[in-house]
Amino acid sequence: MKNIAIFGSGKGSNAENIINYFKFHDSVTIKLIVTNNKNAGIIDVAKKKKINFIVLNKTNPLLDQNILKELTTNQINLIVLAGFLLKISTIIINKFPNAIINIHPALLPKFGGKGMYGLNVHRSVLEHKEKLSGITIHFINNEYDKGKMIFQAKCVILKNDTPKLLAKRVQKLEYQFYPIIIEKILQ
Repeated sequence: MKNIAIFGSGKGSNAENIINYFKFHDSVTIKLIVTNNKNAGIIDVAKKKKINFIVLNKTNPLLDQNILKELTTNQINLIVLAGFLLKISTIIINKFPNAIINIHPALLPKFGGKGMYGLNVHRSVLEHKEKLSGITIHFINNEYDKGKMIFQAKCVILKNDTPKLLAKRVQKLEYQFYPIIIEKILQ
């Protein structure tokens, strides 16, 4: 059995999509949801799906040790970032080498780095008059969006695109491909 922890900071739509994908999977379980936002919709997703969750307290000096304890207790094999807006600590990265993945709403290496999330990314893509956008699934390391790439999927930028319209098309790619790539990594 492979166990996944999903880290998220927002509404949890990607997390819910992943949970639904693995719902009847014999060898994969979503064991834990971790968030840094006590008002995040991902908490409602965790409650609805009956998955244990943790709300991080950023002011706790033992935070990394507490998370590591939870990840170890739950025998987590893969950490999946789904809109998680905190940088993962070196302690956790070192404990889970090549076992923490992220999905970025652009074609890295362009439009990555600190502050490049959500509509900020799509706005920047459009401002730079790119012809393509898409998703990048990658392992994480100590630098924002610099880990080894695993997979990319592309979509064409349309003439009348706005950041919100582009975001919707990119999100469809996220929903389509993220669970499949997670499954391949766990095999």
